[in-house]
Amino acid sequence: MAMALSPAMHKPQAHLPEARGLLSRRIGLLSVGHLRLSVNKHVASPFRWSGVETMRTDSPGQRSPFQICATMEKADEGKGETAVKTEEYSATMQQAMGTSLEYRHELGMNFAYVLPDLIVGSCLQTPADADKLKEEGVSVVFCLQQDPDLAYFGVDLSAIQTHVDKLDGIMHYRCQIRDFDPYDLRMRLPIAVAQLKRAIEQNKGTAYIHCTAGLGRAPGVALAYMYWVRGYSLKEANALLQKVRRCHPKLDSIRAATADLLTDGSKQPIKLHWGSGPQSVEISGLDVGWGERVPLEYNQNENRWVLEREVPVGRYEYKFIVDGNWVTNPELPLSEPNREGQVNNYLEVTDDAQNGSTKQLRERLMQEDADLTPEERSKIRMKLDEIADSGKW
Repeated sequence: MAMALSPAMHKPQAHLPEARGLLSRRIGLLSVGHLRLSVNKHVASPFRWSGVETMRTDSPGQRSPFQICATMEKADEGKGETAVKTEEYSATMQQAMGTSLEYRHELGMNFAYVLPDLIVGSCLQTPADADKLKEEGVSVVFCLQQDPDLAYFGVDLSAIQTHVDKLDGIMHYRCQIRDFDPYDLRMRLPIAVAQLKRAIEQNKGTAYIHCTAGLGRAPGVALAYMYWVRGYSLKEANALLQKVRRCHPKLDSIRAATADLLTDGSKQPIKLHWGSGPQSVEISGLDVGWGERVPLEYNQNENRWVLEREVPVGRYEYKFIVDGNWVTNPELPLSEPNREGQVNNYLEVTDDAQNGSTKQLRERLMQEDADLTPEERSKIRMKLDEIADSGKW
């Protein structure tokens, strides 16, 4: 059966910085990843797909749980429209992520067993993919895609949900998270994991978590679930994931969401500014993502452009768009160059009202090797149950 859960908080758009914005708006929200595929019984082997090496599994029923599987028939020879789209967006996504990962939609659904009962993969493309997951013993399909993700590749989600409704022992859930937006992932993780936890408890069996390519949002939700619910440290969970699926989860977003759950992190007021002279000033990045823009208002008394808003505790990078040009404000803190050589303004938001122990807890949880105590994990599980009951976070 299909079940829709908690629509995304913001209007879905592409989220790529600067000059890539135009292209990203044309192609929508995309995901990329580089995969070595082990072919199951649906496909003959050996052969090559678009330069991606495949390897035969002679005994599908005895497949190791720690394997990536491709479930689509061999792609047509030559480059179709879908292949062109994937090449275009893969190049764009590589720039956005600072990575060499690729995603080949034309090769069909692919996935990896992170745990024997937890799978991370790419999107279902047709109703037949639900049949394949049912054969794998999947009882929960957990979709993180937004409408632009589906529209770009022409995925008919309603047809997939209708087909799942006809199958016994499998349920479809949807909890939308914006692609390539670390802030939205951070803010939506508690709701997503709460709903995933509840779905798994109600349906038992194996859960299949997917976004578009299964390389960003889905790994992030799977890791948070393993960290908060299953008792793994984040470092241990990520090590297991990376062994079976090369991907790019935003670990800092998971750490920040963990701290939010345990410190009841409140939003803090901030104020950013730009001098007089321009006709328009906007900000991108910050807490809205690189695909969104927030306009500044001109303050006559201060004789400058001003943005005042509240954001949660954390570190944020952003850039100004002044009369259509992406620039930094040298009067405000500047980041170190990123992998692409870009420099952004950044902002550290703290909560002065929090006591010393709360600040220390957040600082500890943001460390690479941080783990939860049994008491902290129990508190998070209780909060997840409250979130699942109320649907609010």
